[in-house]
Amino acid sequence: MAKRSLFIKVLIFLGIFLVSAGNMAKVNAQGVILKQLTQQEIHQIGDRVFENECASKEENLIVWNEGEDFMSLGIGHFIWYPANGKKLFVGSFVKFLEYAKNSGQKIPHWLDKKPIPACPWGSRDSFLNAQSDRRLMELRGFLIKTKSIQAAFIVKRLEEALPLILKQVSDDSRKKIIFQFDRLISTPSGVYVLADYANFKGLGITPSEYYRGKGWGLLQVLEGMRGENEAPDAVKEFARSANNVLVTRVKNSHLGRNEKRWLPGWQKRVNSYIK
Repeated sequence: MAKRSLFIKVLIFLGIFLVSAGNMAKVNAQGVILKQLTQQEIHQIGDRVFENECASKEENLIVWNEGEDFMSLGIGHFIWYPANGKKLFVGSFVKFLEYAKNSGQKIPHWLDKKPIPACPWGSRDSFLNAQSDRRLMELRGFLIKTKSIQAAFIVKRLEEALPLILKQVSDDSRKKIIFQFDRLISTPSGVYVLADYANFKGLGITPSEYYRGKGWGLLQVLEGMRGENEAPDAVKEFARSANNVLVTRVKNSHLGRNEKRWLPGWQKRVNSYIK
């Protein structure tokens, strides 16, 4: 526990330093959370995310959901937009490919370019009609064999989350967010909760993560959490706050998106955190 506590303090120090320095590019916080976890713990986090996003089925590693303008890939359903896609959310699949390549993993040759190309299927119908496309089959095989790297990527993205969030908030909010983040990051289950939600609904710091001035990302969930005296179980409190944030998102969403249809599944996911 002492070693894990040291990593937590280092992470938080880096987050505060980044904010006070006002220059996020010059300090590297990578590796802090990954180093505090065993490989088994990283695999367990990946398995839970795989269950949440794909029902633990490999055929769900590549999907294009009805009503969406992007393909979802991997255990975390990383977003990949076509060139003409309306980019409402952060596209994370290209970032995963870069991470995999930097980790020594060979990626499909038709993707091994600079810059990594946009999704070659321009619409859901195009994707559904391309199930025998060699590139799609190669991509599915790549995603099946790199599930452990995808899990590490999800955790790595969490390492970058705190400094980015802290840069966006006031001093009072900063103290609260650091406190709640610290409560959760001290255990593998808390790391999973943070990493899964950040992957699932983003950080809540970009305009595309807001409806009518209300965000639905990790920032908003941490801000909505109560203190330790009132809510001593940090994971349970995170789930309660996440439910409120998601309900608010649906209330403020555009009617044409019909996001109410997704709310029960979202709530089931965050309620599973307390188990």
